[in-house]
Amino acid sequence: MDCCCCHQKTKHRSPEEQKSLVNRLSRIEGQVRGLRDMLQKDAYCTDILIQVSAVNAALNSFSKELLATHIRTCVADGIRRGEDEVIDELVTTLQKLMK
Repeated sequence: MDCCCCHQKTKHRSPEEQKSLVNRLSRIEGQVRGLRDMLQKDAYCTDILIQVSAVNAALNSFSKELLATHIRTCVADGIRRGEDEVIDELVTTLQKLMK
């Protein structure tokens, strides 16, 4: 089932979508490893902080892409099926993201 909002809470993604998301996470993982290396090499604090900011931006970008896909597929499909609880789930998710 394609819906991530069904009882199993799973989401089938196309190979292209899966690859795009995995690639983004792999780049972020590399950035985080880079942060560890900078710390171990006694890099200057502000240099590390700037890289932390870049990691945060990359994670935010990943979240925005995933959220947009979720709304276009899972939420829209649930609304079409009359599953109004998907709206409550979306609101709860957005509240958590906006902390």
